Amino acid sequence: MSQSSARLLFIPVSGPRGMGEYARCLALATALEPRMPGLEMRFVLSRDAPYAADTPFAVTLLPASPTFHPQEVRALIGEFRPHLVVFDNAGRTSQLRAAHGSGARVVYVSSRSRQRRRAFRLRWMPLIDEHWIAYPEFIAGAPTLLERAKLRLLGRPRIRFIDTLLPGADPARAARSLERFSLAPGEYVLIVPGGGSAHRGAEDAPAIVAAAARGIARRTPVLLVGATGALSDGPGLRIAPRLPLEDLCELIRAARLVVSNGGDTLLQALACERPCVAAPIAHDQAARIERCVRAGLAVGAPLEAAAIESAVLRLLENEAAHGARPRRQAVRNCLEEALGALEALLV
Repeated sequence: MSQSSARLLFIPVSGPRGMGEYARCLALATALEPRMPGLEMRFVLSRDAPYAADTPFAVTLLPASPTFHPQEVRALIGEFRPHLVVFDNAGRTSQLRAAHGSGARVVYVSSRSRQRRRAFRLRWMPLIDEHWIAYPEFIAGAPTLLERAKLRLLGRPRIRFIDTLLPGADPARAARSLERFSLAPGEYVLIVPGGGSAHRGAEDAPAIVAAAARGIARRTPVLLVGATGALSDGPGLRIAPRLPLEDLCELIRAARLVVSNGGDTLLQALACERPCVAAPIAHDQAARIERCVRAGLAVGAPLEAAAIESAVLRLLENEAAHGARPRRQAVRNCLEEALGALEALLV
């Protein structure tokens, strides 16, 4: 198949809350574009997603997340005729069958236990070429005895643990990003609440994190990224809008310490070997953070301004007193592995 005729369809979960699935697909699409110049890529998104209007690729908008619109997704597959479909935590049996039946290769990405169980159903496994588990194995858990038995029985799909996806370091971009916010490398705390918008049960999270940021900024420079509301710069505090992943990663690499939730930014910070304080903003994040804490990779804090501020200041004080601790590389940047897999499936 020539690159000029190849078509790739991304179908991530999308909606008014959260953006991890979209961010993962966007990172893949952005990195693939220069490697496969003729590749035609399209996203399927909820029109309620706050990032939908800014998507830099062709997009089909639906009234809600694609999983809730099986007929429309099947029709789009028939019209677009993709050679590869990436379902990220999204999809119904009929949608996977439509993709497989059209001759497309299928990658299914799961980052939650429920979606992982669905991907290991016997009626789904023959429809999937690769199943990517979007966390490190020490967080997501190795394949269970039952999962291994099903894989032996069917001989598919291929399983990959995709720890996180980071673009390569870009010194020129890093310099521009630091200059934009008047920061010096290694001298600021980067706070990335994440999530796109408030999660149920954590509607106060943006205000809580902003209060923690103001407290920390009294002691050391802080950059708060993706803040919502009418926040403005203050003494020691810089406010940034939601940033492209390439810019965010450069700011993570140059930070003295990172404060995140228990989602993708946590893994990005750990892959960059940055000290990290993590507070859960969604129901599935507490256990994930706890696994990182047990592995000695992060410090956990409850979603309380005083607790987050205290955890950050303790880490900074320990660093000042004892120096930076050597870090174990337990979270891998799997971007090259993922891109290679997509390219092989598109050939």
